Amino acid sequence: MLKHNYIAGEWVAGISEAQNINPSDVTDLVGTYAQASPEQVNDAIAAAKTAQPIWAAMTPQDRADILDQIGTEILARKDELGELLSREEGKVLAEGIGEATRAGHVFKFFAQEALRVEGTYIDSLRPGVSVDVRREPVGVVGLITPWNFPIAIPAWKMAPALAFGNSVVIKPASLTPGSVWALVEIISRTAMPAGVVNLVMGGGAAVGNTICESADVAAVSFTGSVGTGAQVREIVAGRGGKVQLEMGGKSPLIILDDADLDVAINCAISGSVISTGQRCTSNTRIICTPGIHDQVVEGMAVQAQALTVGHALDPSSQIGPVVDQKQLDTNLRYIDIADAEGAQRLCGGERLERPQDGFYMSPAVIAGCTNQMQHVREEIFGPVVSVLQADDYDQALAIANDSEFGLSSGICTKSLKYAEAFKRQSAAGMVMVNLPTAGVDYHVPFGGRRGSSYGSREQGRAAVEFYTTVKTSYTLAV
Repeated sequence: MLKHNYIAGEWVAGISEAQNINPSDVTDLVGTYAQASPEQVNDAIAAAKTAQPIWAAMTPQDRADILDQIGTEILARKDELGELLSREEGKVLAEGIGEATRAGHVFKFFAQEALRVEGTYIDSLRPGVSVDVRREPVGVVGLITPWNFPIAIPAWKMAPALAFGNSVVIKPASLTPGSVWALVEIISRTAMPAGVVNLVMGGGAAVGNTICESADVAAVSFTGSVGTGAQVREIVAGRGGKVQLEMGGKSPLIILDDADLDVAINCAISGSVISTGQRCTSNTRIICTPGIHDQVVEGMAVQAQALTVGHALDPSSQIGPVVDQKQLDTNLRYIDIADAEGAQRLCGGERLERPQDGFYMSPAVIAGCTNQMQHVREEIFGPVVSVLQADDYDQALAIANDSEFGLSSGICTKSLKYAEAFKRQSAAGMVMVNLPTAGVDYHVPFGGRRGSSYGSREQGRAAVEFYTTVKTSYTLAV
């Protein structure tokens, strides 16, 4: 069945079609999805512009009830939605169901946040004048979402945008349109006014650029690559729009000599190659001090080789396939780069054959690395983890902070002194102690520094900063 775009409350055919292929089995067609034209994107923007004041004028309780209804249905259908997600993206079924569950929780969280938009009322410096400061919706919001979290990230962008009275035009990643389509289909059966949410599918040139260039789109929230993010910022900020970017990462995990060895090895592996390494928060740079280095390296190799790589829907699989052939080629190219740089590949880094024809790869653990190596500095976005050695905490910290990225970071240690020092000194937006760097909660701020993020934080109560604008009003009683 052909899945259409959703514009102004109607399902609309596109100008072409694109197939959604299961990376676990390329003979499995997940679905066929309509591709929108630039003219259809502009129709969606116009519909969102018309609908936004109607939505904003509804009571916070009305908006909260609708968002809660969406969250309830997502949770009721989490197994179904999780299976769809795993089929189109490739993460194992438990992770797919977990991500769908998170999307439901996000909508329920922001249903309550719709009731908590606060303002202030204060006396002016002038006699008889009062001042009130309130938050109002920014208007039409464009959302451009990635393929690696195809329902969670759309949820944590869409839910706050809607909670605070904005309308939405969303473009999902071309590789994984199915999860967003299913989410919008749920929304289409609520009492939300037509045009508040619009779904336009297609490539960046036709759809993404049209969203970014439109003067009627007040704000754009983007998650994706550094290069594309820079283009989005240039276009949107250049015309005076509000822009929020979440981009790459090359997160470090420091392991000190006093760390619990089992905890450290688990953090090193589960935070890097699980989810096929396709998480921007993955701790792909492991920095060990000498006393524990060899044990960590050996333990990581043993644990990585024990992981079962297979079809995402197979209950025995612990790692699914890479998302597509292009990403697999990128991963294997970086393996060749690491080999050429003189690093020591302890295991993995090879294409795997499975009963189904898919994009399977063995997780790679690479030791003997330095922070100047290309494969260590650049984001690979695959199941590849590099191990470096530092003389002590100070050198490890310097290596950790020596990166163009600054999304997440971690340290494994039993020392309160070093744990607290690292939380202060790490040049990252999120810091983990004795935990993998990948794995965050939805009710607290998400985001990084430098090349990882730009603009306001996502998630939690911090989301109000991006999706609202502040108005200050003065009144003189006469």
